[in-house]
Amino acid sequence: MENKRILSLLGLALRGGNLAVGEEPVEAAARARDARVLLLAADAAENTRRRAEHFALAGQCLWLRTPFTKEELGMALGRTSVALAAVTDTGLASAVVRRLAEGDPVRYAEAAAQLEVKVRRAEERKAERLAHEKNLRRGKRKPGKNAESSPKRAVPAERRAAPSRGAGSRPAVRRGRPGPGARAKPYAHSHPVKKGKGSFRKRED
Repeated sequence: MENKRILSLLGLALRGGNLAVGEEPVEAAARARDARVLLLAADAAENTRRRAEHFALAGQCLWLRTPFTKEELGMALGRTSVALAAVTDTGLASAVVRRLAEGDPVRYAEAAAQLEVKVRRAEERKAERLAHEKNLRRGKRKPGKNAESSPKRAVPAERRAAPSRGAGSRPAVRRGRPGPGARAKPYAHSHPVKKGKGSFRKRED
């Protein structure tokens, strides 16, 4: 009876999108740190067991060998056979392992306790996030450290604004090269032409 409840929980997790089935999906979920517990079939091969251990190490999660065969897991999950699956929801993972511990406390009690701790931490983080979002909606923000006690920096003398000129005062004339907006004189540097011999043609009588 207890085994049927566990299998129904796994089917519920699959329908809710919280269960990865098969080696490749389980590996992807574990490497993405989304897997909470890896479940191995009782009659899975030794190579599959080593891969499950490797995936759990990469994803920093638990892996357990279940009392269900590949055929039993497959029937519960709509497959022919399932050797490896991963629960990605913390609450569902804790519920599955807790029910496994109720049937066999020697094998699964320690894993159930570890997942209970993870569930409490997840709930605390969720409560803190909701409280923070509520404060933001109300306009409450955390004051900055030493926001009012920090002295204002003195403005250097060269950065201070220059005194305004009077109404009749003229701006200083810059000597040398003309400014970017000034019009250039085309004959500024040309030499004057001397009028004299050869400047005009003599009219022939």
